[in-house]
Amino acid sequence: MPTMPLSRRAFLAATGGVLLAAACGGSGGGGGSGGQKLSALLLASDLYASPDPQRIAFALADGGEFASGPRAKLAFGAQGASLGRPVDTVLHARGLPKRRGIYTADVTLPRAGAYLGVVQVAGQGDASLAFQVQPTAKAPVPGQAAPRTASPTLADPMGVDPICTRNPPCPLHEVSLDTVTGAGKPVAVLLATPARCESRYCGPVLDDLLTLVDRYRDRVTVVHVEIYKNLTDSDLVPTVEAWGIQTEPWLFGVDPTGNVVARLDGAFGHDEQQQLLQELVS
Repeated sequence: MPTMPLSRRAFLAATGGVLLAAACGGSGGGGGSGGQKLSALLLASDLYASPDPQRIAFALADGGEFASGPRAKLAFGAQGASLGRPVDTVLHARGLPKRRGIYTADVTLPRAGAYLGVVQVAGQGDASLAFQVQPTAKAPVPGQAAPRTASPTLADPMGVDPICTRNPPCPLHEVSLDTVTGAGKPVAVLLATPARCESRYCGPVLDDLLTLVDRYRDRVTVVHVEIYKNLTDSDLVPTVEAWGIQTEPWLFGVDPTGNVVARLDGAFGHDEQQQLLQELVS
């Protein structure tokens, strides 16, 4: 599976610039405060051509401020083609900061290329959403084997310092992924860096995941992996490169045999994290 270095600048452009996009009057027809337009920012970063539905996620901003809350529909189509029928999206707000909830929908993207979409927001007009669909996914998708790769632990940090940038550090660094993947117990893998996350979603999703750990502790092994080796350099933790991710945060669900069964990226609410964990034990 191909991998690419994760550029903090590229990630900011892809998922962290929601306020900048709104402040610059991102495309859309809604009337925001101060004359700004409603903006939609894509959070899903690894969309790929497939006959199977996949999760697409986006955030809303209005006048330079995050603006989740109103109902939204999404219509989209390949560039040059007509937009399809609008589909309902689901707002996920629990576990995320106020007004920074995200919208998701399960969509089918049959071919690679550029797509154009319109987010229709009740009472606030429309916002455009352009995105690229790749021929194949870069990160593991459901049905594929999870990488059998080591991850930093307290006993062997693999040169990663700090091993957890959450304050205080989380307790999800006790076992290495290569020892638990495919070992007969489901695994949930969160790849996120709270202290350096450009989108500022990594800390909230990790905090929220920790509220679920005790409930699933005996049935699911939960592991957190930082993105960078330290607080200043751009060197990636080898585990991140092995998983092929190019943005953050990501949450993968891996079944007892070592196959990926679910994945979430960009940002995810409490209900999505709980659903992923529940799927692993059902």
